Amino acid sequence: MNMQSKKTFASIDYEKCHPDQCNPDKGLCLAAPACDHKVIKTLDGPFESPVVFQDMCMGCWDCIEACPLDAIFVKHVGS
Repeated sequence: MNMQSKKTFASIDYEKCHPDQCNPDKGLCLAAPACDHKVIKTLDGPFESPVVFQDMCMGCWDCIEACPLDAIFVKHVGS
């Protein structure tokens, strides 16, 4: 039997995520530096959307509060 535990983490709606709108001069996501746990990062450089390392997300939701575009949301998976 495969038992998957419940997990809640931050996730990104890439249709809403536009770092050029968050920070037009530098093109940096404002939510990434708001994460004290460093689980949301911009890997591909300026003007690119960040990624969430979901398995390490602590559920503090600081990134959700910091995102001016409401592109980050709480996702729940598991049984």
